Amino acid sequence: MIGVVVLVHSVLAFRFFQLQVLDFDIYNQRAESNRIRAMSIPAPRGLILDRHGEIIVDNYPTYILYGIGAEIINKKHNYNVISQSTGIDTTVLKKNYQNYYRNRFVPTRLAKDLTINQLSRLEEEKNELSGIIYKQFPERIYNQKIHASHVLGYLKEIDRQSIEKLGEDNQYEYGDLIGWSGIEKNYESSLRGKKGVTYYQVDAFGREAGKIFGQESILPYPGKNTTTTLDVSLQQLLETELRGRRGVGIVSRPETGGILAYVSAPNYNPDLFTGLISNSDWQSVIADTNRPLLDRVANGLYPPGSIFKMVVAIALLEKKIINPQDEIFCAGSYDFYDRSFGCWKPNGHGNTNLEQAIVQSCDVYFYQVIQKIKLDELAEAANQFGFGLETYIDLPSEMKGIMPTQEFMNRLYGRWGWSQGALLNMAIGQGEILVTPLQMARYINMLATKGKTRTLHIVQNKNHNIPEPNISNRSWNLIQKYMSKVVTAPQGTGRRSNPKIPGLKIWGKTGTAENPHGEPHAWYIAYGEKDGEMISVVILLENGGHGGEVATPLARNVFKHYFNSNRTKLAKN
Repeated sequence: MIGVVVLVHSVLAFRFFQLQVLDFDIYNQRAESNRIRAMSIPAPRGLILDRHGEIIVDNYPTYILYGIGAEIINKKHNYNVISQSTGIDTTVLKKNYQNYYRNRFVPTRLAKDLTINQLSRLEEEKNELSGIIYKQFPERIYNQKIHASHVLGYLKEIDRQSIEKLGEDNQYEYGDLIGWSGIEKNYESSLRGKKGVTYYQVDAFGREAGKIFGQESILPYPGKNTTTTLDVSLQQLLETELRGRRGVGIVSRPETGGILAYVSAPNYNPDLFTGLISNSDWQSVIADTNRPLLDRVANGLYPPGSIFKMVVAIALLEKKIINPQDEIFCAGSYDFYDRSFGCWKPNGHGNTNLEQAIVQSCDVYFYQVIQKIKLDELAEAANQFGFGLETYIDLPSEMKGIMPTQEFMNRLYGRWGWSQGALLNMAIGQGEILVTPLQMARYINMLATKGKTRTLHIVQNKNHNIPEPNISNRSWNLIQKYMSKVVTAPQGTGRRSNPKIPGLKIWGKTGTAENPHGEPHAWYIAYGEKDGEMISVVILLENGGHGGEVATPLARNVFKHYFNSNRTKLAKN
């Protein structure tokens, strides 16, 4: 018995020695890890500013409530206490815990956007809770003058699928926010900043018991502020003009390619995506038949209508196929074999030369002259202006549009499935031609600068040099002369776009694109110049009617606002 007692005490003594001396570092580290909680501190994202320095997107502090599974003693009790203190239903708390749960040692989000009043009530019940923490979070807040939702984009919380897509090199954790569209996505790396960390002492129940002395917190590093080329006042004007309509408004600087206003209507309120969007709000957005989530500027595809006639004219002039002074009689329609192609003016334009055909947008003139060139020759001329090609704007996505070639038509309809009649439709910007409003912005900028424009951009020029079209100065001068008369001539279709400001000159072209699903789309593209300063405007109204009637007044308001403004307009971009 004495031997057994000695043996047992020897074993105990050895274990005490092993735990307290030999393995001291190991168990001391474990004890410290149980005593100390490291909490990450989200970094404020960089601000987004307009070209004058006005803040478009800012940050404001909100609070998020978390639960740590390993430290929660009674979930049901916790849920009830939190619900009574905050007014948040327990089913919402349970659902959030399930959605954001990763493992029992990592904080799991329970609620977001807590008010100071809710936090105060939780503090009063602190001793009744276990494993519950909260921390401040910098949430996005938007300029109340504008939405600009499609160009600014929005943030999305990182989930399992997003983590998998980002791969092994990602620096995000579950629940982090990441730019998911627009500028927020394209400039995510500079906007997001670098997270910090702070340390707290906790008791056996996981409740905070004060900070750790000697353990300094690592402060977060804010994201880089991003200055855009946008102008809040112009953005506000176009959003107001397009309210209640479906369409697009773009204002840019032809010399630099900087975008001053970028409006896709209808848009959505960006505040919907700053917190937890309710199911009813989300359903109302996605069920809207006007498709407010669609960025019509970069991803909407439309026939260009009569605006395309300048491409046809340049292609013919460069090949010296037509004489600008030669006249063609327009009786209101043109018979091509067994089919009749109508002009927008049923009574016709009479004898019409190239200048009158562009100024009054005569269709019959172009029906006849287009037969003098081949489809591939027309496509080659259109490609020089970027039709069928990306603009390389600094946004995450854009459509290329379609500029048909003979090969394209053969693939689409078969070798004998289409005829020369298809070319007549293309002559007036109809048929298979599809463009984005962004491409039209590049197009008008090229016409304004005789091909010497730069890449369209919101923040910075990506140095994608636009190849200068191989077009003679004679053709450029003629087209600019005709576009001027579109606005100044008594019968010019763009005359309603002129605000008649002394010293302001405007060049433009209207378009009415037929639409098989309803009323035609109304187009107007133009540029104005005063005192050496120039801006361009693109207006599209879906199912709006005739461009010369409904689109031109919107452009007039833009020119009037911009060239009457006392604010400094010149900008590097």
